[in-house]
Amino acid sequence: MSAAMSEVLARALAEIDKASNKLAAAGIESSRLDAELLLAEAAGVTREAAITGSLDLSPATLKTFDAMVARREKREPVAYILGHKEFYSLDFEVTPAVLIPRPETEFVVSTALECVAGRANARVLDVGTGSGAIAIAIAVNELRTRVTAVDISTDAIAVASRNARRHRVDERVAFRRSDCFEVLDGGPALGTFDAIVANPPYLDDTEIGALELEVRGYEPRLALSAGTGGLDIFRRIVAGVSRHLANDGEMIVEVGMEQAPVIAKLLEEAGLRVVAVINDFAGHPRVVHARRSGE
Repeated sequence: MSAAMSEVLARALAEIDKASNKLAAAGIESSRLDAELLLAEAAGVTREAAITGSLDLSPATLKTFDAMVARREKREPVAYILGHKEFYSLDFEVTPAVLIPRPETEFVVSTALECVAGRANARVLDVGTGSGAIAIAIAVNELRTRVTAVDISTDAIAVASRNARRHRVDERVAFRRSDCFEVLDGGPALGTFDAIVANPPYLDDTEIGALELEVRGYEPRLALSAGTGGLDIFRRIVAGVSRHLANDGEMIVEVGMEQAPVIAKLLEEAGLRVVAVINDFAGHPRVVHARRSGE
């Protein structure tokens, strides 16, 4: 390594150390990782390049980096500062209008892909699409599938639409403004689908105050809170299953802690058969998969 490269590396590590200390003082456990990611974004390079000194530490870069660190000190989520988040090996634009995609939600995608793998031209409905992560990941990985993605938020639909264009699936993913199954955009009714997927709001209203500041202070409450018991949106989704899920169709929903038995019972009462309850990376029941038997 040349003397010039060594100097840049030393400066980069010093900037990362300084930022990491600030973030740690603000109570952020991932302070070092966050500092590395923010410096990489400010410099327009990968994290690996940032920590090996392969970047331009210009005054403009450092000014941008300092501004990003200041935002993170206030506990703004890294994903919103960066403006993007990886999900299912795809990069998605995220803004404060949408929930930040979580790794556990990938189980919804993988289960849905298994369900539609043997179906030609399968029709999938994503209820409460947010950033479009679930809908787009399904469309990218199953080219024969057509997806309708709905959300009550026009801002969320705008973000999701940009993500669909970015991943070149906008011709197979149609976005509609809808409150669950109630169409709000004046277009035709939603119809029936071979699979319905959803990561709906599932927190009890009283739980919001106990969430970490990154979540309760920045992520959209509309995407988090679901009334007393956290079941309001689930009940509305289940109520629409008979009209919108085709015979032999699949229902795949993400659920909150300890909600799986309740959701499974609701689905069974709606005439579906629970096929599986899938645990997340921490071993918690996270996804309920049910099937509507053919009539």
